[in-house]
Amino acid sequence: MTEYTPLAQRKYFKSGNLQLSYLDFGGDSRQVLVMLHGYMANARTFSELAARFKDWRVIALDQRGHGWSDHPPGREYAREDYVMDIWNLIQSELGGQPVTILGHSLGGLNAYQFAARYPELVIALIVEDIGAEISADFSFAGKLPFRSPSLKQLRESLASAGLRAIDYFAESVLEDERGWGFRTDLKGLQVSVPQSNGVWWDDWLRSSCPILLIHGGRSFILDTEQARRMQARRPGTKLVIFEQCGHGVHSDDLNGYAHAVNGFLADPYSN
Repeated sequence: MTEYTPLAQRKYFKSGNLQLSYLDFGGDSRQVLVMLHGYMANARTFSELAARFKDWRVIALDQRGHGWSDHPPGREYAREDYVMDIWNLIQSELGGQPVTILGHSLGGLNAYQFAARYPELVIALIVEDIGAEISADFSFAGKLPFRSPSLKQLRESLASAGLRAIDYFAESVLEDERGWGFRTDLKGLQVSVPQSNGVWWDDWLRSSCPILLIHGGRSFILDTEQARRMQARRPGTKLVIFEQCGHGVHSDDLNGYAHAVNGFLADPYSN
């Protein structure tokens, strides 16, 4: 039987000159789990996962240029822009209370860089399949059509661009009077991704909160050797490897992922 996933409430707030959106999955708990998606995804990628955390209020952000959040008119996609969006979410919507953050890919980078700058606002982190040394290539986005006449043809454009995780990328689509397209700011990716690439060991090592690092053994973004170095070099880091999963562990093995995260949240300081 498929587990019922409750509908989340969509809310909005201001971050600088942008209006950003998030999904509030509710819950009465004072414990808040903020979820940050990866490139070309949005808050709804966590809809099934959010239902697995019964003792938490779960909030999933549509990061700038994604989902229902604004696209920065001047292509403002610097590292500090993403970090300040998280700060503004916590201050505006949560009264400045410390939170636990779960981030996948781009969201994982944003999460550990936020913790490095604002340690007083972070209780613990779950970082999914992103490294301290990043060299991602999203040049395929330039090959994708602005609009396709059908959803089938849109999916075919992803395959033609050489992508395998079609379902993952196809979650971020919309239909309007011009056809089917992506909610992601595709042109903005060409600005954002190069600024996400780099060597970020200083940020990875600067925070002291507990971190659960989740790695997919078949990932095209993070290799296992680097994941092991990230654990070895940073005290308080627990590494869980899902050998049969790719970059999107939370979608490849939802049950295993939720079990690992819930175990960590129950006692973040245990080894």
